[in-house]
Amino acid sequence: MSATALLALIAALSAQAASPSPEPVFADRSAALGIEPSGQHAAWCDANADGWPDLRTNGALWLNRGGEAFTRVEAPGEGVVADIDNDGVGDLVSFAPIAVARGVRDGDSLRFEPLPLPELPKTVSRGVAVGDFDGDGFVDAYFGGYEDWPTQTTYPSILLLNERGKGFRVASTTSDRRTRGVTACDFDEDGDLDLYRSNYRLQPNALLVNDGKAVFTDDAAARGAIATSEGFAGGHSIGACFADFDNDGRFDLFAGNFAHVDSRGDQPKSRFLRNLGAARDWNFEDKAECGVWYQESYASPAAGDFDNDGDLDLFLTTVYATASFKKPNFPVLFRNDAAKAGAPWVFSDATAGSGLESLPPTYQAAWADVNRDGRLDLATAGKVFLNEGARSAHWLGLRLRGDGFRVNRDAIGAQARVTLPDGRTLTRQVEVGTGEGNANGPILHFGLGAHAGPVQVELRWPNGDTMSARIDGVDRVLELVLELPAP
Repeated sequence: MSATALLALIAALSAQAASPSPEPVFADRSAALGIEPSGQHAAWCDANADGWPDLRTNGALWLNRGGEAFTRVEAPGEGVVADIDNDGVGDLVSFAPIAVARGVRDGDSLRFEPLPLPELPKTVSRGVAVGDFDGDGFVDAYFGGYEDWPTQTTYPSILLLNERGKGFRVASTTSDRRTRGVTACDFDEDGDLDLYRSNYRLQPNALLVNDGKAVFTDDAAARGAIATSEGFAGGHSIGACFADFDNDGRFDLFAGNFAHVDSRGDQPKSRFLRNLGAARDWNFEDKAECGVWYQESYASPAAGDFDNDGDLDLFLTTVYATASFKKPNFPVLFRNDAAKAGAPWVFSDATAGSGLESLPPTYQAAWADVNRDGRLDLATAGKVFLNEGARSAHWLGLRLRGDGFRVNRDAIGAQARVTLPDGRTLTRQVEVGTGEGNANGPILHFGLGAHAGPVQVELRWPNGDTMSARIDGVDRVLELVLELPAP
């Protein structure tokens, strides 16, 4: 080969290596799917347990018919869906207003029957986290208490414990801070679900550590999880999400902070908090913005690997467009560029060319693979956007189910880990409640990049049991069921 040809080959290879990865392409397919996701919150679920992601929005549950169409079921209020009585049918857990309704099969559809609740203190809630907080095999509900307007009265957060599917009792109420978003995760891997409260009006966020019996202690300050900056006790947090952003097998935190720059100073920005693990007593390291550029009215975040490269990306909404701001605020899609950068905690704006440009203000942010084609889709801004980007990477979907006795039927709180040959450990959890009043899909989605071979999956169930499984075929959804004898 001549020197000229060799130089041309090197130049071509260099250009190929430096070329950016294909941009994601999201398309609004709401009308084609027959779906109208109105309201301010979006909760994916599998209400009829058929393996296809359904969607709950304001006043409606949209049942997924094989990924090709949705049908509407009346579902009063705003909130999430979870199987409270372990009968295999999703039930409504609403935060606006606080209410619970049992799901009942009605042919190939569902209907909902209100469940009486105990007398509750007056409150205003904008989000709920569902999980088995006391370890009895039935899911409970923690409602964040916010405020009214214009008096800004602080309303109580409420923990309702499930009495084995027959009803709920008030276990505790807390009126210390103005909470907007609530999310749950066993971040310290001790076998019980902990809570993170996103608090507003420059109040510190709360990391509620569970003692295993649904008694919580706020350890945010001691563990470095307030999500604030110097000179402020806390920020204006609206929503937060747990996710393993650096693929080390531990759940980190991202807090979305609405942040003014005014007479009170340069207020705390949105930020990533890295989980340092058992060796550092499960404390968090503040990684700051990591490329999440400043907008004043950031709100509800949702983590998901939309490009299937194995790194969790982030979609972050805003709540004001122009209003009194100096420039418009728009929701942003941030790509996790760890693989490209050769180091974790590097995020870039991937909104341009994605089909998600210039979206209006919204709190809706929730990921699910609507048509089970291996690409995560997005519910936001009153629409459902299908991911129609290139299928250039492999993936795996896991649907976990409990036995309904020791582990709740939805397996909420279960964690799954997949270790790739390059040393990354991809970690996901079954969660119901994230950001401010949203919920990602129940099928755990793993982007595998170029890896097409077998994978080893390690499961940690909410009751502490573990399970290992070798999966020989990827690019599919697989159901894994915990089968235990009734106690």
